[in-house]
Amino acid sequence: MDLLQTILNAEGGQAVDHLGQNLGLDRDQTVAAIQQLLPALAGGMATNAAQPGGLANLEAALTGGNHASYLDDLSRLSRPETVNDGNGILGHLLGSKDVSRQVAANAAAQTGIGADVLKKMLPMLASLAMAAMARRAMRGSNGQVQLGQATGGGGLMDMLGPMLGGGSGPSGGLGDIIGSLGQLFRR
Repeated sequence: MDLLQTILNAEGGQAVDHLGQNLGLDRDQTVAAIQQLLPALAGGMATNAAQPGGLANLEAALTGGNHASYLDDLSRLSRPETVNDGNGILGHLLGSKDVSRQVAANAAAQTGIGADVLKKMLPMLASLAMAAMARRAMRGSNGQVQLGQATGGGGLMDMLGPMLGGGSGPSGGLGDIIGSLGQLFRR
């Protein structure tokens, strides 16, 4: 299951409902916003994972952080500490507030939802995405996260591939994900 579907299905759909309620959006608006915002976050994750030491950093973030707890208690999504955590995640994934603003503006143009609302959603969605990935992370016998490559084996990279227009066919791999980043930013 890709990252979008994992988030949409999290806690039986309650994560999406809770996110929307915090922002005054109905379910359809919330899903549309997530569909527009999430590819940029997935692209940032894939870009960071492709950097030297990037996979190790992602593993450390997933195992060292308490991200999965956001799904254990959905009320945490709108708390200031979660928003701060989400802003930190956005800083790593997107690099700057200007990029975050541009992502929100692009999503606003596609959804009709105000950019200000989407800017508020971004850090909560970043926290939710990390929570979904942390919960979905495959753990080996040594307790370490198995990040996996995009080969259809269910690793974390398989979660990102579909968000980037990639896929996880037999020839997939991190290179395929990174190669599809150009498609993401041409949309």
